[in-house]
Amino acid sequence: MLRFYIHYGLHFVLPLAIALFVFRKNWLKAYLVMLSAFIIDLDHLLADPIFDPNRCSINFHPLHSYYAIAVYLVLIIPRSTRIFAIGLLAHIIADGADCLLI
Repeated sequence: MLRFYIHYGLHFVLPLAIALFVFRKNWLKAYLVMLSAFIIDLDHLLADPIFDPNRCSINFHPLHSYYAIAVYLVLIIPRSTRIFAIGLLAHIIADGADCLLI
């Protein structure tokens, strides 16, 4: 149960902390954009079973692969994609923490 709270806590609290400290003036907009990065979890639909609580998603699902993470790092460079890219990387950090707890 602790793993569940850490994993999902990071999914919601890490982007909130980033939004509050880095994007203070427009924190709500930044937070919502970062939360929209949950869209990368659509790649779970390609797996069988779709949800396996004991599977590490990092480098298993296509949008959680090391190649995708490299793209997310590049997406930090343009200002227009920066907040979304930070949300994607925060999502990867949360999933990575979950992998460490398996």
